Amino acid sequence: MPVKIRLQRHGKKGKPYYWIVAADARAKRDGKYLEKLGAYNPNTNPATIELDVDGAVKWLQNGAQPTDTAKALLSYKGALLKNHLAGGVRKGALTEEQAEKKFAAWLEEKTGKVDAKKDGLSKAEADAKAKAFAAEKAANEARIAAAAPVVEEEAPAEEEAANEEE
Repeated sequence: MPVKIRLQRHGKKGKPYYWIVAADARAKRDGKYLEKLGAYNPNTNPATIELDVDGAVKWLQNGAQPTDTAKALLSYKGALLKNHLAGGVRKGALTEEQAEKKFAAWLEEKTGKVDAKKDGLSKAEADAKAKAFAAEKAANEARIAAAAPVVEEEAPAEEEAANEEE
């Protein structure tokens, strides 16, 4: 039975939400699956991906073929790297401890990159809010200034009266 790791669509129209599943290749897109491996929500920024890395590695080692999108998600979460390192352990190129250390180092670096992106997005959002607040404040001040009653100065009126007497 050929097994695929693929996405199963859920959510409503225009707001997709996907499950990452291991399913028979002949099954329907949203049909029966063998195991749910995680979830993917592209509606958030950055996209939210929850994945059982060990379960995905187990299916990859048993011959499951990921679709293109699923392969990108597995790579992003490190399942393909962990599978690659497990292959190196089986061949004797490195030990289990070395593989775990490499994977942990990669995971730490990846977490740092994702956190940096989140910080950058939150900073950009805060800057946009500050600019919008400043623009709104300037617009309000201009509107208040335009709505204030114009007080005529008495000095020019006295000068006009003096000019008329001459």
